[in-house]
Parts: sequence; C-alpha cells; structure tokens
Amino acid sequence: MNLFKNHTFRKIYSIHFFVNISITIFSFIVPIILYDLTKSALAMSTMRMMEFLPNIFLGMLIGVFVDRINRKYILIYGNLIRVILSIILVYLLNSTDFVLWHVYVIGFLLSSTGYMVGSALNAIMPQLFEKSLMTDIQAKFSLLSTMITIIGPGLLGMLLLWVSNEVFLWLFVSCQLCVMLISLFIETVPTPERNMNNSIVRDMKEGIDALLENRSLLLQTWTIFFSNFATSLIIGVLTFYALDQLQFSKEQLGFMFTVSAFGGIIGAKLIHPLRNRFTRGQIYTFSMLVDAIALMLLFFSHHWLLMGALLALRTSVSTMTNIVYLAIRQETTPNHLLGRVAGTTSMIMKLALPVGLFIGGIWADILPVEPIFLISALIIGLNFLILWRNKFQTTI
Repeated sequence: MNLFKNHTFRKIYSIHFFVNISITIFSFIVPIILYDLTKSALAMSTMRMMEFLPNIFLGMLIGVFVDRINRKYILIYGNLIRVILSIILVYLLNSTDFVLWHVYVIGFLLSSTGYMVGSALNAIMPQLFEKSLMTDIQAKFSLLSTMITIIGPGLLGMLLLWVSNEVFLWLFVSCQLCVMLISLFIETVPTPERNMNNSIVRDMKEGIDALLENRSLLLQTWTIFFSNFATSLIIGVLTFYALDQLQFSKEQLGFMFTVSAFGGIIGAKLIHPLRNRFTRGQIYTFSMLVDAIALMLLFFSHHWLLMGALLALRTSVSTMTNIVYLAIRQETTPNHLLGRVAGTTSMIMKLALPVGLFIGGIWADILPVEPIFLISALIIGLNFLILWRNKFQTTI
C-alpha cells in the first residue's frame, strides 16, 4: 500500500513535518538567544533539562488524560495552547525586563504540552489506520525526522546570516499554528472508553498493569532502558573525548557527527526489506548484538571517519529498534490504554538518561574515557542475551 495516496496519512505526515521543524528551530535558536542574554552555559543546559522533566515526572499523568479525552481534541487544543505559550516565549526573550526563570517555566509548559500532543498523536494512529501498517508508518516518520535533523541545522545556520533571532522564534510559532490547523481536518475518532468512576490513581494503575501483562513490550521497555543508559554514558563524554584526548579538530568533529546522523536514514530505509525476510523479533534482538559490537569497536577507534561510521551503525540499529518498539506498542496495547502505557514506558526509558549523563560526566573527570565504550558494549550485550534467552526473536 502506498501510504502517501491516503489523504489521512498525508495530514498526519504533515503534522509530523511541522512538529520536527519546530523542534529543530527551538533546539537551534533558543540556546543561542539564552547565551546572548546570559553568557551562561548553565542557563542553556537548564533549559535543555526542561525538555526531559515533563517526560519523567508527568509521563504517567499525561497518559491518563490522553486516555480520557478525545485524541483529536488534544491535538487541536494542545497545539492552541502551544501557540499561546510560543507567543509568550517570543515576548519574554525580546523583553527589556528579561527574567530567566520565566523562560524556564514557559519551556517546561511547552515541553509538557508537546509531550501530551505527541502522546495523543501516537495513540490516535491505530484509530486511523490498520495496525498492520504501524511498522511502515513509523519507518516513514523516522526517516522524515532524521532528514530534518540532518538538513535542518545547516539550513538554519545559513539563514541566521540574513534573518534575526526573532524571525526564527516567529517561525517556531508558525509551526505550532500549522499543526493546530491541520489537526482540525483530521477525521473524527471516538473518545476512548473508560470507567467513569475511576480515579486518576486507578487509571495510572491500569496502565501499569497493562504493561506488566504485555510480556514482550515489558521486555523491550527494559532493554531500551538499559540501552538508553549505555548511550547516555557515551554522549555525555564523546565530544570531550574526541576534542581533548583524540585531538580532533572542530571540523572533524562536525563531519563525524554528520556521518553518524546518516545512520538514521539507513535504518529507516532498511527496516522494510529486512521486515520482508526476518521477524521483528529477530530484527530487534540482533540489532542489540550489532550495537554491542559497534560499541566495542569504538574502544579501538581513533580516527574521526571510522568513529563516524561506527556511530552511524549505532544510529541505524537504534532507529530500527525504535521503529519496531513503537509499532509493537501501538499494535499490542488496547487503544483505550495506549496513552497510559506509552506514558509509563516513556517514563521508565527516559529515567536512564540523566543518570547515565551524570555518571559519564564524573567518570570522564577522574578516569580514562575509553573503558566507557566497553562498559556500554557489555550492557547492550547483556540486553542481547536477555532477549535471546527469552526467545524474543521467535515471538513477534
């Protein structure tokens, strides 16, 4: 089936396009503006932290609301709120009475509503399309986001030569507005059925119970938790390691990350032909093995091109495992529970990131960096053994 001939898919695809554009603009311009205003790296990193906090602390609660409210309404009104918050952010960043904590609050609210909208978009998919299409749909979304991630920053960097920071902020606002307007034309879907007497806590418990009963999804969730932990050990020190110990130039570092980003395109392109030959369980399981080998080889790598190629291999298999995971979560979770299950799993998986970043940072300050690659390879290797022992490769 050619999904692009489906007018509903084209609308959802357009929403993903503007969402990814807005994320790219926000991640590019806000740190630049904050640096200009504060000259503080702490201010920039704190704003970055605002993107993680809603996922960790509000994930389960947001999941409850996604399962209580019509998903189409969340897309419309959630993005309307984001438009209003974006306009407030433009005002705050251009105000002569600039107050940093005001920006943090708006950043937190933007991330919270963004997470709710993203969860609703994830949950509405099985209501709009056949579940058998979820893998192909997720592959197309992943390819789109990867392309924007690669091309976007370069284009924005060139635009920065001709346009002001304020123009970028209004482009960000425009993207939220586009998402809201397109959401108006999405087909109406039924509101998820639920027990009206349930409390919020009871609804949360139902989401946890649904995850615990879904053995394959629970197993994947924990393997991604440990994969995220292993990855966060590296990403926090990789730039330092490349510049300080391997003596890469900034140009070589930039090329290395550019090469690595293309792995996302390769992974999104490979998932369909691999799906025709192997089960998703096999793809997921052996992706872990390939990732462990790539991490082990990073220990011996000292050339920017080789490191970029190995990072691209990691990005490729990570893209495939994410596609498989999201598709299986959408297919195997009852739709009236999908928001809560997504919120619970996302909270579990993201908890590993700040812990790994913290440990990796301390490690790099007092110990040689290279063993981190071997430790991360060991963690991912254990993931492979756990999946293999549970015969995950034969189950899906």
